[in-house]
Amino acid sequence: MAALWRGCGRVLARRPGAAQALTAGALMGAGDVIAQQLVEQRGLRGHHCPRTLKMMAIGFCFVGPVVGNWYRILDRLILGNTKVVAVKKMVLDQGAFAPCFLGCFLGVTGAVNGLSVQDNWSKIRQDYMDALMTNYCIWPPVQIANFYFVPLQHRLAVVQCVAIVWNCYLSWKANRM
Repeated sequence: MAALWRGCGRVLARRPGAAQALTAGALMGAGDVIAQQLVEQRGLRGHHCPRTLKMMAIGFCFVGPVVGNWYRILDRLILGNTKVVAVKKMVLDQGAFAPCFLGCFLGVTGAVNGLSVQDNWSKIRQDYMDALMTNYCIWPPVQIANFYFVPLQHRLAVVQCVAIVWNCYLSWKANRM
């Protein structure tokens, strides 16, 4: 297990963007599988594989690159590793980034699911505030710990591990018609 962890660390150091995109895609897929199997109780025969693949693609192409780059930008904007710095990063993350990212995520998911612009906008208006309030119940304490204890190159992976539950919620919310 230690060798696997070291190998992941080497890949992350050499190709952080690719590693973060792969991690986000895999964990977005896992969140969707959990949503379909445990929340929606579809069973294996009722599992909608194209939906899982779409969620994985959103993780690879959108979540991983956007969130990974956001953490790098945030580290340049607010320097240091104290508790006060962690709180400042969390406030900026949750006050500025999270609301924008969540709206974009819902929009991207609607577009990938083939919704018309009008239907997509309607779905965003329907789901956005509930998803944002749920976000504020989960993420502030996670992000304070993440910004204080976790090195930059591992932040997205830590968030994505915690986010399996969040991804399950988002997949259910974004794919509920």
